[in-house]
Amino acid sequence: MMEQDYYELLGVSRGADPHTIKAAYRKLAMECHPDRHGGCQQQEAKFKAISEAYDCLRDPQKRAAYDRFGKAAFQNGGGQDPFGSAGFNDFSDIFSSIFGDFMDRQGGQRANPARGADLRYDLELTLEEAFAGKEATITTDALASCATCEGSGCTSSENCANTCTTCNGAGRVRAQQGFFVVERGCPTCRGSGQVIADPCRACEGEGRALNKRKLTVKIPPGVDEGTRIRVAGEGEAGLRNGPNGDLYIFVHMKRHPVFAREGTTLVADCPVTFTTAALGGTIDLPGLDGERIEIKVPAGIQSGEQLRQRGSGMSVLNGRGRGDLVARILVETPTRLSKAQKKLLAEFRETETGDECPAAKGFFGRVKDMLGA
Repeated sequence: MMEQDYYELLGVSRGADPHTIKAAYRKLAMECHPDRHGGCQQQEAKFKAISEAYDCLRDPQKRAAYDRFGKAAFQNGGGQDPFGSAGFNDFSDIFSSIFGDFMDRQGGQRANPARGADLRYDLELTLEEAFAGKEATITTDALASCATCEGSGCTSSENCANTCTTCNGAGRVRAQQGFFVVERGCPTCRGSGQVIADPCRACEGEGRALNKRKLTVKIPPGVDEGTRIRVAGEGEAGLRNGPNGDLYIFVHMKRHPVFAREGTTLVADCPVTFTTAALGGTIDLPGLDGERIEIKVPAGIQSGEQLRQRGSGMSVLNGRGRGDLVARILVETPTRLSKAQKKLLAEFRETETGDECPAAKGFFGRVKDMLGA
């Protein structure tokens, strides 16, 4: 029976680099492992074949010999059987081969002290404060370095900590779950690699205790609802002098009595009398910088039209300049009229020709046509 070529078994070219060969093998091993096929003998044979091929091609010396002589290089004393003692007997061996170097490097190092948790603080600002920026003083309740033991977690500096026997000081343990090898923090030492022999009574060996503190934070101009500000190292203290977490400030905006905000644009709904809309005039708005903004209303403006004032809006976050201010005109019909006002309006109506309001004339003209009047 003709023996199948190792390269063909893995589906790679003869010039494939080690990374490509490894990736091809890992994919095939996952697909045809017999445990995934109910112990199918055909799949088991295929799995052994691709494992034999990979064991040969991953070794530069074996690969060179195979390229010159084929499998004959390993027969009749020419070399060890590629799948024998050097092969893969179960699925965990696959992961040891593929990921072993990386995991061994990680496990061989002592674990870093556990980092403290990040904190969240919700800060409410007025529109004026968001426009100008401010220095906000906030108070947090968080785990801070223990003052009694200075964060070490020990009662005394002598014979303070022993190497954790569960993880041998690595701070991590491995466990196989089905097809996968899972690495997680050691539950005994909580990832520190050490166990406190004589824990500090104030913090019970953690090296940190709950503490209230005040912090001044600079809020930049232009922040908006949902803006997140990161303050590095101002979160909870790490376990036994581990690095601190970070503080994240989430900005929330108070409702403004005049302006709504759309990014860097400020929008104000401005009711005007129908006489101002007809004859024109001016309206004054308060700028967020304290300056009064005068907006000219042209004669004949319609309800819903917008008047834009360039450069009078919000500050640009982490940038220069300002957005725009938009006055949205809402023409208000009077609801309380004196007799004199009613008389004047009645006289005005007598002089109307319909050309004063072309939109109304056109609309009711179409209605009239539809009604056949």
